[in-house]
Amino acid sequence: MHLADWWVIGIYLVLLVGMSVLVGRGQTGQDDYYVGGRDLPWWAVGISTMATQTSAVSFISIPAFVALKPEGGLTWIQYELAVPLAMIATSIGLLPLFRKLELISVYEYLELRFGPGMRTLISAIFLLSRGFGTAVGLYASAIVLAVAMQWPIWATILLMGVFTVVYDMIGGMRAVVYSDVVQALILFVGLFVCIGFATKDLGGVQATLDLIPAERLNTLDLSLGLGDGSHAPLWGFLIGAFFLYVSYYGTDQSQAQRALSARNVRDTRRSLMLNGYVRFPLASLYLALGVALGAFYYTSADLRAQVPAERVDYLVPVFVLYHLPDGIRGLLVAALLAASMSSLDSALNSLSAATMRDFVERRWRLSERASLWYGRLSTLAWGVFVTAFAHAVGGIADTVIEAINKVGSAVYGPILAAFTMGVLSRRAGTAAVAAGVVAGVGLNLGLWIALPGVFWMWWNFFGWLAAVVVTLVVAWVLPRPQREVAPYTLAGSGLFRELPLWSRGETAMLVYFFVILGAVIVADRVLGVHHP
Repeated sequence: MHLADWWVIGIYLVLLVGMSVLVGRGQTGQDDYYVGGRDLPWWAVGISTMATQTSAVSFISIPAFVALKPEGGLTWIQYELAVPLAMIATSIGLLPLFRKLELISVYEYLELRFGPGMRTLISAIFLLSRGFGTAVGLYASAIVLAVAMQWPIWATILLMGVFTVVYDMIGGMRAVVYSDVVQALILFVGLFVCIGFATKDLGGVQATLDLIPAERLNTLDLSLGLGDGSHAPLWGFLIGAFFLYVSYYGTDQSQAQRALSARNVRDTRRSLMLNGYVRFPLASLYLALGVALGAFYYTSADLRAQVPAERVDYLVPVFVLYHLPDGIRGLLVAALLAASMSSLDSALNSLSAATMRDFVERRWRLSERASLWYGRLSTLAWGVFVTAFAHAVGGIADTVIEAINKVGSAVYGPILAAFTMGVLSRRAGTAAVAAGVVAGVGLNLGLWIALPGVFWMWWNFFGWLAAVVVTLVVAWVLPRPQREVAPYTLAGSGLFRELPLWSRGETAMLVYFFVILGAVIVADRVLGVHHP
């Protein structure tokens, strides 16, 4: 790293904290701190939500998957195909209702609809899974940043943890959203710079494609993933990922909280649609980077010597460190930092929001001023926990990441089913939904243990389906709940009188889905190789 690189990184971090001070002025309570006073522009909310998905692990691992990992290649794009469909479902059935109810924690809805027990259970699951998952993600990001910055891992963990906690505590959700917008811009610039330098040295796009093994240019795997040995089945991703993304964007506090910060219900839907449009182009840039660096790897003896065979994730940071000019190198390290911190900041703010709203304030009555300061202290506490646990993860990180992803898929479908029944069914009560959630999680754990050949993305669908069926059966057997639930269902909320159930936005998003599906099919036919 050259002095010019450190100047670029230092200026970026200082400006980030300065921006948080600027946007955090005048905060008076939790509405300001956790949902930005419900006055954030839809485009910023949408970009922030998208930026949270693009961690440094994505920046590193997706190109490495495309270029070098066994059974890798462009089939990664199948992860993204379900996003437009999920945005349609989320923008119709979940977040507009939560925004209309002016929630801060989405788990408040479960108490309004089913009672306090369900809210406590689901919020506790969120806090545990997101807290540990964020710590592991921070460690994984620190590994690759340590390579690029030539620092020890503990130092990169501390750098990201301290700066993120500082600007998150000062600026709250406004700092999260606007810093994510800046970080998304740096990320896009960094991707283009890396792709440009690699393809320029290789002699252009066609020369780059010619150097990649043709099997890695296949974009589709038409397998089901139901015991057929496929590691990237189209149908497993398309169906399973739909339920994963609806649950993630609609019922996970770390994602939904941004949408609740928009100015009105219409802007909430707009922010979701923007995210649906941008995800696919961003993923395509990751794939293009993987192709470019893969071709560079096959032609560069130096790069092959610098990337250990057992550490293919070092491909991007090693390329940045040794094959980019001074100053540009600093920009790319700043892009890696941006990707890491955009995931960390939203996680810390949402962990604090769920802690305060779902636990602390239900036990103690606090003034607006006191709740603001306790909220900041809660953010600090979660930041300390995540940073400390990231130091303790050590060599088990890869195993833990895989386990956390599978645990997420085991519970996301049943949790989504609880919200689905709350929104769509007036008859479903607490006992019926609890039975459904237990049945859905139980089925997924059974699949995990007894049928490991079933691709884990399917668990999101199977868990949701089992939970819905059991909930409906138990609700039909038990007496109808006596408490008034109509205002908390879609049919009784009056939401459809304010906004149409289906609008031009949903139509455009559906058309966009078929466009990107067609583009993936064409790319598979043109670029890939298919054996009879």
